[in-house]
Parts: sequence; C-alpha cells; structure tokens
Amino acid sequence: MKILRAAEDYLEAMLMMRQRHGYIRSIDVAQYLGVTKPSVTYTTKRLRENGYITMDVDGLITLTIASSMLDRHKTLTGFLMALGVDEETAEMDACKMEHDISQKTYEAICQHALNSTPIQPVEPLPNKPEVQEKA
Repeated sequence: MKILRAAEDYLEAMLMMRQRHGYIRSIDVAQYLGVTKPSVTYTTKRLRENGYITMDVDGLITLTIASSMLDRHKTLTGFLMALGVDEETAEMDACKMEHDISQKTYEAICQHALNSTPIQPVEPLPNKPEVQEKA
C-alpha cells in the first residue's frame, strides 16, 4: 500500500504521541488531528490491515513503521528554522513539504545542512518601484 498523505499524518501523530505519552489511543489521535473517532477507526483499520500498526485487546496502538517520517519532519523543521523561519511556521511548512518532496531532494537538503555553516538571515529585497506607462 502506498501511504497516502492522510495516513502519513495519522502515523506521524501517533509517533509524536508515543514519544510524549508512552502510549497511543485512538481518542487521543482524534483529538490531536481534530477528526472524529469514526475517522480514526476507519484509518487505523486500514493501517492495521497493511501492517503499519497493531492494536492490543485494550485498543492501544503500536507502530510498526514511522520513525523515519518523524526524522524527516524534524530535519525539515530545523532546516527552515536555520533559514530564519519562526518555529510555528517552520513546523507547519515542514508538514506540507515532507509529503511532497522526493527522497532525492530530502537527501540533498540533509547533505546541505551537514556541510554548511548556519545560514544568516538576510534582509528581504526591496519592492521594485512600479513603472508608470506614458499616456
């Protein structure tokens, strides 16, 4: 199964919860993502069927895959912050980027981050004056 963006969001949320709380419950996933419990039930069923998670008799979720996803998110967040982006914006943008960039681009960003000195913020370019047309 190719992981769809929504499923990646669920897995990432589950991974973050496991790191914060030490356990993962469906109700917590629903609250974290702002979705309904039936939505979580549907998605966790699909993730379980495809081997990404397991669930015990008490309904606690165990991830079988996902740590690379969180590493990717953290790396992109850090990269954006090194460019001078504030943490909140960097988190949101990293969430979008991690789904859309290729592995090749991600590896290039990682290599650049390893080989470069910290990036100094630069002043934005001034707006060009508008050219007025002659009548």
